[in-house]
Amino acid sequence: MPLFRSTPALRLSTHLLRSIAIFIIAACAVNTWTYAQKPLKKRVQLLSSTASSPASGEPYATRAEAMAFADDLAERRGLDREWVRQAIGQSNFIPSAQRLMRPATTTFVKNWRVYRSRFVEPVRIAAGAKFWRENADTLARAEQEFGVPAEIIAGIIGVESIYGRDMGNFRVIDALSTLAFDFPKTDKRDRTQFFKDELEQLLTLTNRTNIDPLSLRGSYAGAMGLGQFMPSSWTKYAVDYDGDSKIDMFNSSADAIGSVANYFKAFNWQRGMPTYYSVSLSGDTASKDTLLGPDILPSFTAQRFAELGATLPEDGTKHTGPLALVELLNGNDGAPQYIVGTENFYAITRYNWSSYYAMAVIELGAAVKAAVKP
Repeated sequence: MPLFRSTPALRLSTHLLRSIAIFIIAACAVNTWTYAQKPLKKRVQLLSSTASSPASGEPYATRAEAMAFADDLAERRGLDREWVRQAIGQSNFIPSAQRLMRPATTTFVKNWRVYRSRFVEPVRIAAGAKFWRENADTLARAEQEFGVPAEIIAGIIGVESIYGRDMGNFRVIDALSTLAFDFPKTDKRDRTQFFKDELEQLLTLTNRTNIDPLSLRGSYAGAMGLGQFMPSSWTKYAVDYDGDSKIDMFNSSADAIGSVANYFKAFNWQRGMPTYYSVSLSGDTASKDTLLGPDILPSFTAQRFAELGATLPEDGTKHTGPLALVELLNGNDGAPQYIVGTENFYAITRYNWSSYYAMAVIELGAAVKAAVKP
């Protein structure tokens, strides 16, 4: 995503697995991401009365807290008060969105091999190869302009939405309202303010582009389109890459490709830099623990890796930027795997804060590229 940043990738993968079962329905849904010729500066727009909620629940029009938030948002953003109240008031509490945001009730054992198998698999690779062939020129243009390899862009879109096949079937305003006003109390990480901010971004965006905010569908966390951008990321990083004077990451592969590349550029993607190097570690536990200390944040030079008993390949020893030792656990199935991540590996984790996610993106992208260019 930019996706919901605080959702652990392993929990996000559970949602993806669940969503695969309904992706055919989601893919057939008619998207109503439409644009007016001239956005209205101020108006009370009649919201669609036919846009149904994906699940029944309490309407937020009955919640004083939600209506107070609407009034405050309208005043701060200079939006029509009745329009904002109507939009939030027609959103509904979605129990399943709240449930999916709750932490796991059982101990979860990380397993890279299992996690990888959910994303680097035949169906996704075949869909990725088709997407690449259909958008080869656009992928090449984005790589040239932004410096982000085509396989990384393709890997992101594949992991996030199976190349548009599963963009989510929750009404975005329902998901965001649910998590803004009813974030799970059992979760130690209270993300209420995060989702209130995203709800504000959604309404500001749809007001500016004259879109019915009740029409948009996405993930249970409110992420949208092929690249699963949260509303704030859509506002900051999405670009019109097909030149039609609007941004549509639901129906325009070009806009999705350009927006993903622009996102990485904003997070300091380094043109021509590898994402990671292989590594061989000595048996010194203390040295390994030192290298693992900063987690995935690149913090050590190649020379320091050598001093601590880590052997890099020749190109890795010549790397001039900071590096990070990344550990990929395999549960009870075997020993952990280790790689050395670069600043570009870290940039991928800004999309989703997980080393497992980043490796899935890298390896899916590589598999798709190989399928296209054997």
